[in-house]
Amino acid sequence: MTDDRVFKALADPTRRHLLDRLFEDSGLTLTELESELEMTRFGVMKHLRILADAGLVVSKKVGREKRHFLNVVPIRLIHDRWIDKFTERRVSALTDLKRQLEEDSA
Repeated sequence: MTDDRVFKALADPTRRHLLDRLFEDSGLTLTELESELEMTRFGVMKHLRILADAGLVVSKKVGREKRHFLNVVPIRLIHDRWIDKFTERRVSALTDLKRQLEEDSA
């Protein structure tokens, strides 16, 4: 699982929609996922395969059905590596500014 695969998977609006659906209701079948999309069953399967290759979706057979589950770990790793480190300084700067303004007004 590489960052490139996760970014590629997240770049497509249909795949983001599938992830949103699985976030709302994890464990959906292909039939349930395709019912909201205007594309063929094979198109949805292709998108699910890309999401699975990125580690964002895990599938499990339950009886005769194949259920799809969201795996948030790759997104969290992206957040920790690429987003969190850039926001920390801004948040620290704002709290420092708040503290300084409060001291000046006291």
